[in-house]
Amino acid sequence: MARDRKPSIAMRLKSLDEAIDLARGRASDEVVEAADAVVDRAGHRLSIAGEHTVVALAGATGSGKSSTFNAISGTQLARTGVTRPTTSEAMSVSWGTEQPVELLDWLDVQRRHLVASGESAFHDLVLLDLPDHDSTEVGHRLTVDRLVELVDMLVWVVDPQKYADGALHDGYLKPLADHAEVMVVVLNQVDRLDATQRADALADLRRLLDAEGLTRTKVMAMSALTGEGVAELRALLEEVAKAKAMKTQRFTADVLRHAGLLAAELGTSPVPRLGGDVIDRLNETMAEAAAVPVVTDGVLKAWRHRGTIATGWPMVSWLKRLKPDPLRKLRVGLSPRELSPTDVSRTSLPKATSVQKARLDAALRGLLDAATDGVPRGWADQIRRVGRGNEKLLADRLDQAVATTDLRMDRGHGWWVLVTILQWILFLALIVGAVWLALPLVFALLQMPIDLPVIAWQGWPVQTVLVAGGIAGGVVLALLSRVFVEAGAQVKARQARKELTDAISEVTAVEVVQPIQAELDRLTAAREAAKRAA
Repeated sequence: MARDRKPSIAMRLKSLDEAIDLARGRASDEVVEAADAVVDRAGHRLSIAGEHTVVALAGATGSGKSSTFNAISGTQLARTGVTRPTTSEAMSVSWGTEQPVELLDWLDVQRRHLVASGESAFHDLVLLDLPDHDSTEVGHRLTVDRLVELVDMLVWVVDPQKYADGALHDGYLKPLADHAEVMVVVLNQVDRLDATQRADALADLRRLLDAEGLTRTKVMAMSALTGEGVAELRALLEEVAKAKAMKTQRFTADVLRHAGLLAAELGTSPVPRLGGDVIDRLNETMAEAAAVPVVTDGVLKAWRHRGTIATGWPMVSWLKRLKPDPLRKLRVGLSPRELSPTDVSRTSLPKATSVQKARLDAALRGLLDAATDGVPRGWADQIRRVGRGNEKLLADRLDQAVATTDLRMDRGHGWWVLVTILQWILFLALIVGAVWLALPLVFALLQMPIDLPVIAWQGWPVQTVLVAGGIAGGVVLALLSRVFVEAGAQVKARQARKELTDAISEVTAVEVVQPIQAELDRLTAAREAAKRAA
């Protein structure tokens, strides 16, 4: 059965870089920039050709660090005691046939030495002698702080008098607890201690390191003066140089530390899910603020108005034409040919009242509160910004959505044509009958001896039947049509409300909900990336 493989340093760096990009501007700038620096640093280091391992000797003034450097390297390159230079520069020594110039350039170490050797045990090892970390010279401390962040392994040289110094433990060891595996603490000058003192000092040093989370940091005893313990330290460095794994371990520790810090910034509470209730409530208040009820009522009245004109009795329906069409008055539901080529889709709907605006603001706050519940502060601030970022344009977007919604007013009234034809036939019958009845009177007034034929139907004069039938038929047909027009108006109003609500919901989704959801998805992705990095 195959075992799960740990992600490579390259995969960890990629994931951390992704988490950084996602968290930028939302998590702490300090944490993000520190993690970004690690990615940049590790990327440069891993891209440098060669398998060199960089080991730095660091320590306080008088700890014997330079003597240790000479003892390990078998040289007298580092000047010791009072003759030690006060330069802030570090010094390097490497073994082999050529110096790792690109690596030393990246480390910005100018004082370089090469120990010519063939198959040396220190092949591919670069040993650095750092300035004193407790130096009174600011430049010395800055150099130490810079290189501590870059080297693959740190060997801290301490002496029996100052191994518990706060400047070392608080300034360097405690902050580097995550790098315990790539550090060694060497108690130098043990030749000055008897057996009991040596055991006590080593035990006390071990206790201090364990208390600071450095249980995996190795402790060694050495005397650079007498050579005691030098062979053991050299053997450890030979093993490190041969394994060629310290570089990866160092940057893995860096990535784990900063991925953990970034993950803490991103929080652990469940990412909110935007439920239907808060979105529905927002859509309802948006629709009310956008005057959807007014438009729905306009659709109802417009269908009645147009239906009455089309199917009503011609004697009275013409009066309806004198009244403005309710929808055209609102400039809603206009066809493209009713707008001029340069006309912008704008309605004449009433603006939202203060009460409607207050309800809309309350609904938006409800959505934002739901979206920011348990979310880190920086992310919550960003969610509130994007949630309210389009408020100034929102009114125009809503008005345009209402203006361009197809209200289907040009469909569903085919039967009106038939009724209109019937009404005009009945109206024509009325006119014919009325003229027929009036002609004898006209002829009599004009003293024209013309006798009109008398035609009867069911015992009634045809002209009387035409007049009575035209009036009665037109009125009855108008009344019956009014019932169907009203039913159609109710259906159209319901359809219009649905279409308008859908249009408003689409605006809400694009301008409010989607930007908020994008931030929540971004938080989820950032957490997953930080988790992969760690």
